[in-house]
Amino acid sequence: MKRSAIAKFACAVALAAACGSALVSCAGNAADASDENVDIYDTSEGVAATVNGTEIGEKAVTTYIQNFRTQGALEDDNDWGQWLVDNDYTVDDIRSQVIDYYASQQLLRQAAEENGVTANADDVNSQIETMRSYYNSDEEWDEALKSVGMTEASYRSTLELSILENGLKEKVATVTEPSDEDMLQYAQMYASAYDGAKKSSHILFASDDEATAQEVLDKINAGELDFAEAAKEYSQDTGSAEEGGNVGWDKMTSFVDEYQTALDGLEKDQVSGLVTSSYGIHIIKCTDVFTAPEEVTSLDQIPTEFVDSIKSSLEEQSREE
Repeated sequence: MKRSAIAKFACAVALAAACGSALVSCAGNAADASDENVDIYDTSEGVAATVNGTEIGEKAVTTYIQNFRTQGALEDDNDWGQWLVDNDYTVDDIRSQVIDYYASQQLLRQAAEENGVTANADDVNSQIETMRSYYNSDEEWDEALKSVGMTEASYRSTLELSILENGLKEKVATVTEPSDEDMLQYAQMYASAYDGAKKSSHILFASDDEATAQEVLDKINAGELDFAEAAKEYSQDTGSAEEGGNVGWDKMTSFVDEYQTALDGLEKDQVSGLVTSSYGIHIIKCTDVFTAPEEVTSLDQIPTEFVDSIKSSLEEQSREE
């Protein structure tokens, strides 16, 4: 089977996952060629397909292909023709892929409606606002979306579909609660992979606010200011500030290089100096270090976050079986 050249469903989901923290690096390269201003049910230019009685308009399909060509600098017919040849596609192949894309969306929406699964608008808005909060301005947020070929409207639409899909999976999946014995066995197998993991908190300042960062650092070092309280008051990373700056374990997430390098040099309860990264200026505190026991005989020997991860992994396995 040919790999779809214009499939994009995972684009926004990947963006959301990659930006779970202001310390995590965002990246993506999928293209979103749809147009949020086009009604896929507009049949004024004909019907492209019918999905369980619902007609998908030809206009949406044509617009999608036009936008795809524009984004790919393939507006010239010769360039477009060469691209098709190079990728072993025909125009009909591309058209079929676009129709399949819209049809799969429609099938998902129909299945969700039949099963009483909805994408709550407040939940969608909350997720979007959380994502937006990791950027210093609307311009930066728009640029991040643009870098993965999306607009906020298309991101919203894809996020809604993702919520519907996950809701359907949860509704039909049979999840087996993993036993303590299963989790312990899993922990025994993988505890060594977490050996040396460091848990940390940080306070993030704007790049041009070094004076405030230094003042806060001096007060922390002098014992005049509690680190967690300082994070709540000063940190620009709204995703972690309310939790006292907690960003979790380094072996369960991915930090920018400057942050990770600074954390590597800290012992438990030690506070760094000012650390500059593309996100701004950090003050980092190592709050815990995990040393894997030679023999895991109890889940109590494993940090709660690792146990939760083990439980989630085993539950996911039960869904897939």
